[in-house]
Amino acid sequence: MAEILDLIDLNELRHQVREKYRDVAADPTGTQHPHHFHTGRSHAIRLGYPAYPLSELPDEACEAFAGVGNPFYWGGPKPGERVVDLGSGAGMDSLLAALWVGDEGHVIGIDMTPEMLDRSRSMATKLGLKHLEFREGLIEELPVEDGWADVVISNGVINLCPDKMGVYRQIFRVLKPGGRMTIADICLERPVPADALRDIELWTG
Repeated sequence: MAEILDLIDLNELRHQVREKYRDVAADPTGTQHPHHFHTGRSHAIRLGYPAYPLSELPDEACEAFAGVGNPFYWGGPKPGERVVDLGSGAGMDSLLAALWVGDEGHVIGIDMTPEMLDRSRSMATKLGLKHLEFREGLIEELPVEDGWADVVISNGVINLCPDKMGVYRQIFRVLKPGGRMTIADICLERPVPADALRDIELWTG
């Protein structure tokens, strides 16, 4: 992992990722800034999201969703559980988790893009989900206390982070003993050449 981090300009990578998802927050359908990925409720349905509680969310809560899979494939969190969403983006997965856990539970979404945080916080307020909060931060340095979470979820975010072992160490740190994680992401089966690792366009595009 140290070798990968030596090859990457981490600050520039994070800057480019923020720029890309800033565009998604401002223009979810890609009318002004075309995206290389699908977004929105129809995309979530294609990925196999359950009709409930997805049907409880307004279109505005789903339009900037840009996940790569369904972290709830094995079922949603249980009532009363505590959930951390890594790279929560516009907040759709966090909103769904909040509906599953109910008022007795709690959900924390973590994201590094201010515009996405603005969207997600606004929607949580509109839906009256007082047990849902969004914090600005990096998934390699989670602003969550040790042993807090019953469940950690993430959707299409860890692939954007060169220090994947660092992310998983953070997941282990914030999970309670016996806690679980449900991750949807992009995986490669072969090593990536050094020249490709250096190319930030390949990381973000």
